[in-house]
Amino acid sequence: MVQHQLNGSGTAPVTRSSNPLDPSLFINRELSWLDFDERVLEEARDSSNPLLERLRFLAICASNLDEFFEVRVAGLQAQLYDNLEPQDAPPDGMGPLSQLTEISRRAHDFVGRQYEIYRTEIRPQLATHGIHVCGPDELSETQNAFLDKYFDWQVYPVLTPLAIDPAHPFPHLHNKSLNLILRIETIGQDPPRQLYAVLQVPSVLNRLVPLPDEGDGKRRFVLLEDVIGPRLDALFGGFKVAARAAFRVTRNSDLTIQETEVKSSLLSTIQETLRQRKWGAAVRLEISDRADEGFLAQLQTAPALDLDDRDVYKVSGPVDLTALVALYKLEGFRELKEPAFEPQVVTSLANRANVFAAIREQDILVHHPYESFGSVVQFIEQASEDPQVLAIKQTLYRTSDDNPIITALARAAENGKQVTALVELQARLDEENNIVKARALQKAGVHVVYGMVGLKTHCKAALVVRRDHDGIRRYVHLGTGNYNPTTARFYTDLSLFTCRSDFGEDASALFNLLTGYSQGHGWHKLIVAPMHLADRIIALIDRERKNAEQGLPARIIAKMNSLVDPGAIEALYAASQAGVRIDLIVRGICCLRPGMPKLSENIRVISIVDKFLEHSRIAYFQNNDAPQVFLSSADWMPRNFRRRVEIMFPIEDPRLRNRIVDGILGVALMDNVKARVLQPDGTYRRIAPAEPGEPVVRSQVEFQNMARELSSTDPIRPTTTLGATQAGVFR
Repeated sequence: MVQHQLNGSGTAPVTRSSNPLDPSLFINRELSWLDFDERVLEEARDSSNPLLERLRFLAICASNLDEFFEVRVAGLQAQLYDNLEPQDAPPDGMGPLSQLTEISRRAHDFVGRQYEIYRTEIRPQLATHGIHVCGPDELSETQNAFLDKYFDWQVYPVLTPLAIDPAHPFPHLHNKSLNLILRIETIGQDPPRQLYAVLQVPSVLNRLVPLPDEGDGKRRFVLLEDVIGPRLDALFGGFKVAARAAFRVTRNSDLTIQETEVKSSLLSTIQETLRQRKWGAAVRLEISDRADEGFLAQLQTAPALDLDDRDVYKVSGPVDLTALVALYKLEGFRELKEPAFEPQVVTSLANRANVFAAIREQDILVHHPYESFGSVVQFIEQASEDPQVLAIKQTLYRTSDDNPIITALARAAENGKQVTALVELQARLDEENNIVKARALQKAGVHVVYGMVGLKTHCKAALVVRRDHDGIRRYVHLGTGNYNPTTARFYTDLSLFTCRSDFGEDASALFNLLTGYSQGHGWHKLIVAPMHLADRIIALIDRERKNAEQGLPARIIAKMNSLVDPGAIEALYAASQAGVRIDLIVRGICCLRPGMPKLSENIRVISIVDKFLEHSRIAYFQNNDAPQVFLSSADWMPRNFRRRVEIMFPIEDPRLRNRIVDGILGVALMDNVKARVLQPDGTYRRIAPAEPGEPVVRSQVEFQNMARELSSTDPIRPTTTLGATQAGVFR
């Protein structure tokens, strides 16, 4: 089996010593995730941000917490209650119970502050700018009359009340569905008889119901549950609804497929697992703070839920703040958002009739979203129509609706080209969408491979085989982000186009490995996980350490989403002790403690949280003044090193390499507006200009300016408006 071949070498945890490091030298992964959410919440709290951007950050906080509970908290509860072994034991030494206890303490405090910001700042300020989220008690007679008709014609027909009594067991509640729990009382009895029921708020209807325009330029909305609540008596003839509260249950949504669980095909196994996910164990209850103890008793003790007190989150506002992101998407209100930015077209591809001719001239680097993802779409679309193209091979991890790349691959197959797509069915929370896309591709004649059991295919690669005038040539796209035009507009990533023969040979070998049986390839440029990536990264770090010990120039800069792997952290600690200056730009989770005397005092860690989600993975090694720069699909985490197919690849064109070092890493390290620096105790401190007159640098704004500049000049000239090297970033 291919997964056995992939796991054949380089997959054992890389240890640097026989004695593990003191657990206190590591920050707990789960608590570091919550620290990232704190930085996002800080952006929602920051009054210097435009108001709708603050609202968007608040919704991102809620979305992040959803995934955290669905996957990370769910995993800890499975360890505690079901005695499941963790895939990776935390090097900080915290057990599942201690982690859950601390998570509960911090998460409850976090949610309280999240709703306080919405209730006391964002909602009132939205109203002053003409965007009103109205409560039931704020509506006029005319507005209530409109909602009466809306309820009768649009809402009532799709409502299904579900009684809770001995004849009606507690209903199954879908993961993250919004519901109302109701206390029903008989009419005409003294004392009245009390009953309970649950009503799902229809997800097929918009959560925010717009009220009629009153001609004053204001936009008014009512939450769907507040439309339903006052009109519930219509559902219960002979009864009245005495009390109600909105609530939502979060369930274990992790999907891990073991090789022994696959009986017939990976596709059918994942489809069955997705059906089971709807019945995953409950891990969190969010409920309106108007809920009394009777409501809580009904929900917590329901056999289908069985939740501890620490799993209950009372909220003083709308349950599920992610719904409010719809307000961010309203037409108009430009003054409440960041200035619009249109991604620039890379000059070397602009107005080129033949993208392959452009790639033959030079390697091309694209910095998304500052430079348009349209260049990647153009690459695949042109390949689908070009009569000289013989074959297209591509990995697909997270896709999107109406993805032009999916359409182009299907069209290429219909045009008679040999098209292969590896669709990763285990992309977390995107499994169902990927199954739909895979079936559409198969129907068009694309040969679809469904990843591998036990390994997620997370690398981003596309290979086009073309008959040029001088023979067969392979054109390759490699990236740090997904083939998803939607997320490419707000994720920062890097793309490389090349037709260098050694890259082409490695890309062919990669797809042979993924789609068939292949081993023993002598890799030229690609460094592939789970075979070699962890060992190679640690070897590169060790080389800098050895150079420092010999008095040679040594420097490391690495940008990633998460730093968790103990072996990589231990190697970085050793390099720091040898005197290597190390700068890490880690957006999210970081388990390394920087600034520890005699251990990590040469390591600095910053996190940048801004309008775009920092997603690119870059590594720079000074290598005795013969610098090497790599891009990668992988974070430095055990799962990426050992349980995923990932790639890291070098940037060999000196001009592109200089652009990454000076124009991307250098500028990011100078950010003193949206960057935070990690302290030894695990907290983050926001960076600000150190002295009066020091330049104010917001890296994402600088990248926008640089993209505009590059679109009108030589696209590979290493320009920067800041002069990063002169500013001493690399001294």
